[in-house]
This record gives sequence, structure tokens and C-alpha cells, in this order.
Amino acid sequence: MLEKDIVQAILKYLKTVPECFAWKEHGGMYGTAGIPDIICCYHGLFIAFEVKTEKGKLTRLQEATIRKIKAAKGMAFKVTSVDEVKQIIELTEVWHD
Repeated sequence: MLEKDIVQAILKYLKTVPECFAWKEHGGMYGTAGIPDIICCYHGLFIAFEVKTEKGKLTRLQEATIRKIKAAKGMAFKVTSVDEVKQIIELTEVWHD
């Protein structure tokens, strides 16, 4: 499965989650380098997902951005599937309640 297919599957899932607002962050010359692929606000929590294939690796810039998000008390994850995102969302539901 290609990374773009994983991104689309994750976004499709997140659109079904109540009280969740998520979008694909587009790279390029007008974007910010290193920002995770998907940004999500769920129950007031900032969650970022860097999407990779099973063999995909984070760049140094992506690793640094994830650290900065976590230092700012946001959540950021490298994910490779919709199932991983579902698990993260389920865990945040426990924190929210």
C-alpha cells in the first residue's frame, strides 16, 4: 500500500469519528517542512499523525517536529495504518472521559 493510500484511509476513518476535525497537511513551497501528514483536533486534543509505509522511516526533521509537538503538550505519532490511528483515538477517549 502506498503512503497516499494510507493517508486517505486514515482521513476517511477520522471523518466518521464524532467531535473530530482532521485534515491533510500539504507539503510543498507553501507548507512548513516537517509538519506531520495529518493534523487532528479530537475532544480538544491536538493530535498529529506522520504517515509512513511499513518500511518508511522518519526524517530528522520529522523526528524533531514530533518532539516539538510533544514538548508543547500535543500528541504526535508515526503511524502505518488505520488500525494504529483507531487505537490512538480509543486511548484518547479514555483520557477524555
